[in-house]
Amino acid sequence: MKSNRLGCFSLSAIVTALLTLAVIVGVTSARGNGMFSPGALNAQGNMEIGGVSSHAATLGDCESCHVAPWSSERMGDRCANCHTEMASEMTKIAKAHGEMNHANPNLGCMHCHPEHRGSSAPLTLASARAEFPHDVMDYSLAGHKLTSANQQFICEDCHAENLTSFDSAACVDCHRGLDAQFTDTHLTAWGKNCLACHDGVDTYNKHFDHGQVPFALTGAHVNVDCYTCHAAARSLSDLQSAPRDCFSCHREDEPHEGRFGTDCLACHTVDAWTPSTFDHDQSAFKLDGKHLDVDCEECHQNAPQTDAVRACADCHEKDDAHAGRFTLACGACHKTTGWDDSPFDHNKSNFPLTGGHIGVDCAACHKEGQFAGTPTSCFTCHGYPGWHGAAFGANCLDCHTVNTWFRARYSGGHPWYQHPKEEGFGGMGNCRGCHPASVYETDCDTCHSKNGEG
Repeated sequence: MKSNRLGCFSLSAIVTALLTLAVIVGVTSARGNGMFSPGALNAQGNMEIGGVSSHAATLGDCESCHVAPWSSERMGDRCANCHTEMASEMTKIAKAHGEMNHANPNLGCMHCHPEHRGSSAPLTLASARAEFPHDVMDYSLAGHKLTSANQQFICEDCHAENLTSFDSAACVDCHRGLDAQFTDTHLTAWGKNCLACHDGVDTYNKHFDHGQVPFALTGAHVNVDCYTCHAAARSLSDLQSAPRDCFSCHREDEPHEGRFGTDCLACHTVDAWTPSTFDHDQSAFKLDGKHLDVDCEECHQNAPQTDAVRACADCHEKDDAHAGRFTLACGACHKTTGWDDSPFDHNKSNFPLTGGHIGVDCAACHKEGQFAGTPTSCFTCHGYPGWHGAAFGANCLDCHTVNTWFRARYSGGHPWYQHPKEEGFGGMGNCRGCHPASVYETDCDTCHSKNGEG
């Protein structure tokens, strides 16, 4: 006997299924998607994204976040539709979410940010915080393992309000607990924006390797305090933009007052200001004699490279004893060892010095510093010979020598009388024996009266 029964597909079973489906549709329509929700959505939010300020503001529209099982779209794609900034960040490895995505491409948004845990539940799991690559935020936690109370750091220790905000006061409070005096001094010198210079691993501290930047510290710079050169720095860019030339830092204590230009290394080293390394012998004007002890500023009123300071007169014209009557080539008569140490050889002039002239001071003949054109005649220097007047002419050397005026020898004929030589009489000795006043007057009585003659 054949049976027409359909088993579970009987008429009553089909009717029951249709009624059940109708009830489900009815309840769903009445309650929305809430019957499928595992819990309330997060209702916290301070900014509008995708037209809503929180997930709860979607009012149970599951399709805002969830996709159908048969869809090729992923839930993360729905997240990216609203959180466009995060979607862009995930493509950049230098960003936090990009670094995490690079480390684990299968890591989805819900692994760190689950939902349906309540309206006030945090959207970020504590376990996800531990995995967060803080280094990509330009601040490493490598140096912040323990607080000043020797406790493990948690995110809220630094991010009191929320994870996306930070207040430098957190740094100040913690570091005052470690060293209050240092912290206050540091704040006064560098300001309160800690993150402007600090990166968590103390890249810029007293142990910073200055050799990594274009201005390596050598010589006396090694022991200089950072603040001395970076006094006005309040950020990393300020530190990096500090001037590198000597003059910018040493302007106030620069003794030359800018007269020699601003390239200090042309004469000095970073070891010390003195002694100067400038070798004047390599210049066009070598230093010797008394010039070795002269201060640079005595000759160089302006820049040391000037070509003007080479002639003696450039410096000594104002104290020239000759008042410019000679040429300005002082070296023709003087040495750098001293003005009095003159190498001038008078014997090479038209008036060689011999006899009594050798020890005579220059000024005795060269009156008022007059050298060139000085007359060479005896009469000019020794004046009019009043005793014998012009009787014998102006050529003194006819009777005298350069050794002495005395014991003159007259070789010419006597004008009218030659005294006879008598026994026991040695001669008159000199002209003044007969001419005590002048050659124009004769005194016979003085001499003859001594000999008993009348």
